Amino acid sequence: MKRLALIIALTLVTAPAFGALKPGVRATDFTTQAVLAGDTYTYNLNKALKRGPVVLYFYPKAFTSGCTVEAHEFSEAADDFAAYGASIIGMSADKIDTLKKFSVEACRNKFTVGVASKPVIKAYDVSLPVMGGSNRTTYVIAPDGKILFAYSELSVKGHVSGALKAVKDWRAANPKGK
Repeated sequence: MKRLALIIALTLVTAPAFGALKPGVRATDFTTQAVLAGDTYTYNLNKALKRGPVVLYFYPKAFTSGCTVEAHEFSEAADDFAAYGASIIGMSADKIDTLKKFSVEACRNKFTVGVASKPVIKAYDVSLPVMGGSNRTTYVIAPDGKILFAYSELSVKGHVSGALKAVKDWRAANPKGK
């Protein structure tokens, strides 16, 4: 674990800023294995968008300190997101068995977590090569499939608050949810 932390720290010192798709860009549809409250199912982004905005956040690795804190923060805000018609999905390159536990213990049964495949990681420009997975990036996607908000920062700070502001702003501009 110490070695992993050292590798990540060295990479962040020498690596350029994380990439992220820009607001206004159309989000790539995907289907993946996902878990909600420990139960596995098939998640499809376009289906979720039919119900309202989607907060799609990528995180490096389940059960690491930052990712657990971020999951707790999203779970605490889950009812606020739902009040504005938004759903949340966290994505990482973790195995589905790990995500089953993470969905219960860290996400507190409040939102979906899914497997981020290499094509999805590439499509959303969230690669973290050192770990073979994704960096920490949060998107808010409008029901029309366009990205409203993109925030890419290793620190957990700003992901939940920024996404919630984007969802509130979207709802204010779209009171009927369209």
